[in-house]
Amino acid sequence: MHEKAIIRLDTDEIAMLLDYVDHGGDNLTGQRKAYFEKTKNRDLAILTLLLGTGIRVSECVGLDINDVDFDNDRIRVIRKGGSESFVYFGDEVREALLNYLEERKNLTPDEGHENALFISAKKKRLCVRSVELLVKKYAQTVTTVKHITPHKLRSTYGTNLYQESQDIYLVANVLGHKDVNTTRKHYAEIVEENKRSARNIVKLRKD
Repeated sequence: MHEKAIIRLDTDEIAMLLDYVDHGGDNLTGQRKAYFEKTKNRDLAILTLLLGTGIRVSECVGLDINDVDFDNDRIRVIRKGGSESFVYFGDEVREALLNYLEERKNLTPDEGHENALFISAKKKRLCVRSVELLVKKYAQTVTTVKHITPHKLRSTYGTNLYQESQDIYLVANVLGHKDVNTTRKHYAEIVEENKRSARNIVKLRKD
């Protein structure tokens, strides 16, 4: 069965996306600028986290503050089916989270939402739909051709991790796939491309 090509952000599109969140408010004025600046660190933390760990949007909004462990550079997530897992993050994610948490200290969430890592303007835990909308909003600044969703950011991470590591089992583990064949199926196109590019690696007779 032919698998659909993976829709994902290219390396330059990732950089453009994060740069826009970082500096997009520079050209705005008045209330629009104020709102942009108010949500900038939170949104940058969310996008960097999704792109830098490949977690699901449901896992992202489910995070509590104490799920972030800076001593070990990892987050505790509850996977599909309720199992607990630790996902490690790199320096860029660490920096974005620390910047946001400085701001988060000054927020007073509604009752029942005090522990939530990501808070909405209404002082409640951010919901999946809100993250879907913010991803769409920012993604449209770098591409109008690709329909980018949080899941596409997950695919972007999975693709990058596989291309760097060449280890489909590592990708399956990090993404929380119970069966490596699920991962293999999703990234069949890249697996095939890597097999093709490896065709001349083994030399039978030295020149």
